[in-house]
Amino acid sequence: MIYITRKEHFNAAHKLFRAEWSNEKNMEVFGKCSNPNWHGHNYDLFVTVKGEINPETGFLVDLKLLSKIIKEKVIEKLDHRNINLEVDFMQGKMASTEVLAIGIWNEISNEINELGCKLHSIKLFETENNFVEYFGN
Repeated sequence: MIYITRKEHFNAAHKLFRAEWSNEKNMEVFGKCSNPNWHGHNYDLFVTVKGEINPETGFLVDLKLLSKIIKEKVIEKLDHRNINLEVDFMQGKMASTEVLAIGIWNEISNEINELGCKLHSIKLFETENNFVEYFGN
């Protein structure tokens, strides 16, 4: 089994809040991340797939096809968008990095499996110091 990772980048805004909570409680729990006027991040996304190398090509997967899936299903939906308001797969969900990583997994896992490999992990950097890794259910 071999693993290969594709890195992509996007910029997006969000805020962490619960509508049923007061502004004070949101600020207490989420701090400046609950700013009513939103805030943004420069995200780095690492998508790792695994499987066996195709003996004819020497590849696990054609990285152009992997990149195309990630760009169409994730980057185009997230880049320069408001995660809370504009991203279809995040509607009604908390816009935390943790929940976003799961949403990204759900957006691309089936199409990646159709390439003849398996999605291994999503690693999503929100800042240079904070990142999430998700390995599926």
